[in-house]
Amino acid sequence: MKTVITYGTYDLLHQGHINLLKRAKALGDYLIVGVTTDNFDLERGKLNTHDDIIKRIEAVKATGYADKIIIEEYSGQKIDDITRYGVDIFAIGSDWEGKFDYLKEFCQVVYLPRTEGISSTMIRSRESVKIGLVGTGSIAGRFIPEASKVESADVVSAYNPDKKSCAEFCRRNGIAPQISFDALLASCDAVYVASPHYTHYQYVKASLLAGKHVLCEIPFVLSTSEAEELLSLAAEKNLVLMTAHKTAYCPAFRHLLSMVKSGIIGDVVDINASVTTITNEMSHKMDSRFSGGSFSENACFPTLPIIKLLGADYRDLRFYSKMKNGVDIYTKALFVYDNATASFQVGLGAKTEGCMIISGTKGYIYVPAPWWKTDYFEIRYEDQNLNKKFFLPYYGEGLRYEIREFISSVLSKGNVWKLLSDKELLAMTDVQEKYLSGESLIRLG
Repeated sequence: MKTVITYGTYDLLHQGHINLLKRAKALGDYLIVGVTTDNFDLERGKLNTHDDIIKRIEAVKATGYADKIIIEEYSGQKIDDITRYGVDIFAIGSDWEGKFDYLKEFCQVVYLPRTEGISSTMIRSRESVKIGLVGTGSIAGRFIPEASKVESADVVSAYNPDKKSCAEFCRRNGIAPQISFDALLASCDAVYVASPHYTHYQYVKASLLAGKHVLCEIPFVLSTSEAEELLSLAAEKNLVLMTAHKTAYCPAFRHLLSMVKSGIIGDVVDINASVTTITNEMSHKMDSRFSGGSFSENACFPTLPIIKLLGADYRDLRFYSKMKNGVDIYTKALFVYDNATASFQVGLGAKTEGCMIISGTKGYIYVPAPWWKTDYFEIRYEDQNLNKKFFLPYYGEGLRYEIREFISSVLSKGNVWKLLSDKELLAMTDVQEKYLSGESLIRLG
């Protein structure tokens, strides 16, 4: 029996894919098809697969040509697979001519003719999403180059009430300045809200009412009732509403969550995380008039793993804040659950180690600073010989992962599983509101 193997993403499965699979099948008796994972595609810079991996596997299976389907997860796997499965022929499209000649040491390599005039990239490029920015601060400046790494994301314009700042920002970034928010809405399909926290609600609501999809920076809004209203409005209008919480979409963080939920460290008994920076006291981040302070700026990050892993049904929640000029320069939060505890430290005027530790009954996970944008974490046990280290990609500023999920959701009409669910978002907003209302808050002076 002659065994053939081929690989691909098979996103938006089209006739070109089918023709290639048919040609590969004709080379032998048994065809193995490797479907690349989302993370592996991200690592290769392919940042906008439209279909998730389950849908892509099912699409390949439905062609009837694959005798076996495997998942490609890492660089160098092709050699391992060829050896493991006793492959006789490696087949790939002719656009890769010469790229896989190194495999000739292990099997015959055949470059198959591709179907001209069609590709997944071409299909996706027909559906670009025009994005308008609200706010032209530092995060918006990082958003534009990150969006350029995502297929179908097209940043076209920006709005800031400060027209001079807006004009200079747009000149630097080669996009159109808009003189009003209504003009911005008219120029785009989706809005990225990167304005000050206290303006999020008004801009998100107006965007949704105008029929625009929205990606909003964190913290989302400052009250649970506002969050519920906006999520309900988005659902009613069949629009995508996402928060730009980059950690939630980070490949390493997603993998970490999956491993913890699989029971690899046993039952979680405690979580502790810190996010602290020393900030200029004159910064708007330290101004109470603009909802500034350590909690408003940074609490969204450590609240995420706590809510994700332990849920929102805590028995008690208390805050302790060191205050200065009416804002918290350092806050510690303590959660008590029926079977676990959790805590975090956030600061703009104090500094501590920015790591995260998730403690379990079998072992613990250590994520070094800065844990909220890590590409590396360790699972540690009593027997150090069992310890494991994990490395996953984190490219650029990390915004490309959230942008990719947003664009995919928009193009699939919202038929993408949310990595940060509405329930989790509401729970995080509730924690924010409890703090801002002074509930269970002890001020340390």
